[in-house]
Amino acid sequence: MSRIAFAAALGLALMCPALAQPRPPSFVDVTTAVPHIVVEMRYLGSNNFVGRPIDGYEKPICYLTREAAAALAAVARDLEPQGLAIKVFDCYRPVRSVAHFVRWARNIADVARKADYYPDVDKRNLFRDGYIAARSGHSRGSTLDLTLVRRADGAELDMGTHYDFFSPRSAPGDRSVSAQAQSNRQLLASAMRRRGFVPYNKEWWHFTLRNEPFPDTYFDFPVR
Repeated sequence: MSRIAFAAALGLALMCPALAQPRPPSFVDVTTAVPHIVVEMRYLGSNNFVGRPIDGYEKPICYLTREAAAALAAVARDLEPQGLAIKVFDCYRPVRSVAHFVRWARNIADVARKADYYPDVDKRNLFRDGYIAARSGHSRGSTLDLTLVRRADGAELDMGTHYDFFSPRSAPGDRSVSAQAQSNRQLLASAMRRRGFVPYNKEWWHFTLRNEPFPDTYFDFPVR
């Protein structure tokens, strides 16, 4: 899709939400495919870097393409013998949600959650530093944000930073976090790579299916 066509489609979706596309049959609710998965969709509520619910999130559902869900299910099965399970924070992300992030990022005065999510990063540099983008792989349906939890009590493994912490410390290979956190990040990354997911070099929680079925398509159906 050309930039002009994409901009026109984005504008139409934002002005006329009722006309947004329905959920394609190639997208599934991961709870139907991935054993023992924990879903905590952060952008449905206010516990996120914006500090309020994000456009496009109406229900706490993690949608992924069938291919990504199947690969994630394989990861979950691999982790079972270690007493671990997957916890997801974000999966498919509508185009309108990305547009909400962009509007927020351009509003330099809105720094309500700076202390929690980007204490050492100037908000004006979030685009430059790769933490916010005008397009997101999440909108293609095969990218997700996740961590690992213990099945026994649901406690998250120590990853050195919390989810969506905009800092060099969140890079998968950062050595300023504890040895335990480094080991846990490596455990997550190895499990995901083994089943065909590719990590993002700035965020330990972010992975994309290598052979994603819609590499050039950005969807805008709401999460409902």
